[in-house]
Amino acid sequence: MISVDEALAHIFALVGPLEREMVPLRQAAGRVLAAPVAATRDQPPFPASAMDGYGVAAEAATPGARFRVIGEAAAGSVFPGSVGPGETIRIFTGAPVPGGVDRIIIQEDVTRHGDTIVLKDGLDDALYIRPAGADFRAGETIDPPRRLAPSDIALLAAMNVAEVTVARKPDVMLIATGDELVMPGETPGPDQIVASNIFGLAAMIEGAGGIARILPIARDNAAALTTAFDLAAGADLVVTIGGASVGDHDLVGQVAADRGMERAFYRIAMRPGKPLMAGRLDGVPMIGLPGNPVSAMVCGSIFILPALRAMQGFPPAPTPRLTAPLAAPLGPNGPREHYMRARLDGGALTVFDRQDSALLSVLSAANVLVVRPVRDGPRKAGEVMEYIPI
Repeated sequence: MISVDEALAHIFALVGPLEREMVPLRQAAGRVLAAPVAATRDQPPFPASAMDGYGVAAEAATPGARFRVIGEAAAGSVFPGSVGPGETIRIFTGAPVPGGVDRIIIQEDVTRHGDTIVLKDGLDDALYIRPAGADFRAGETIDPPRRLAPSDIALLAAMNVAEVTVARKPDVMLIATGDELVMPGETPGPDQIVASNIFGLAAMIEGAGGIARILPIARDNAAALTTAFDLAAGADLVVTIGGASVGDHDLVGQVAADRGMERAFYRIAMRPGKPLMAGRLDGVPMIGLPGNPVSAMVCGSIFILPALRAMQGFPPAPTPRLTAPLAAPLGPNGPREHYMRARLDGGALTVFDRQDSALLSVLSAANVLVVRPVRDGPRKAGEVMEYIPI
């Protein structure tokens, strides 16, 4: 068995950044930026009022001062001309600030009588003017790699950018194997179960920016697996679920080998997830996950997600780990790195008692995986542990 770090290094050697494509801004949310984007204008493009009020010369803004209202400025409607001594304009948030105005008096601090305003006592010192370019300047860039969040899309739109260059979405073929499986909605036989992990993995992949394609269930025979591999042609990554162990009906490794798979590794010192393999099949990276539902999902977090990030242009790196104290003590760990289902609440980690790799209800209740190093000794409540959010 090899370590998790060694397995990850092998997987990173199998995958690489995909080609780029240009997409309209409306379709860019969640995509990974693949080329720098430069602002085409300043924002704001002019000094703008930050409040509704009256624009005056700052040096004349004293309590009791009087000004004559000579016009108004609203967003999208500039006041023509400039404002002279003793004069003011009614101005609204976002409106361009005309010449002669370098302070906005908020409307709450003004008494108005016809075309005359009087400044009240207790004025604050704020100018309430946003300088030109206060947000960003023309030529400033957003640089890759960066997964574009809604706030990034808003920023790009303000930069007057209509389309961006992004990494192509990884196309992932998912192959569940096993005579015991039926699809959700079907009626299982007395010796069958409903395929579950393939749907969880598809959701995980799509949440990470990939395209997940669920192929028909491959039965436990060489012909069915061969057909499934044929259907996966053209994928960027092939992921099998189940059939990767050493039982008489675990045929994925053998069929892949007969097809010429270049195996990178088989079996890792990890719990759950020991029977995991990876290699290159028909020129395409392939990862064979264990069939136990929790094992498949945990391995997806530890191996599939970093691979997808690397394929979208991020530097190859493990899933980030954070730290928090334990809420209760833990016994010693064994010879495999253990990813324990747990919940982070109130800043403390509560590790669930039941860690069976078939218990999806426990995984659903968890929001983190607590990482136990190989042969980690007993841990006391309050000790700080590494964890991975899920």
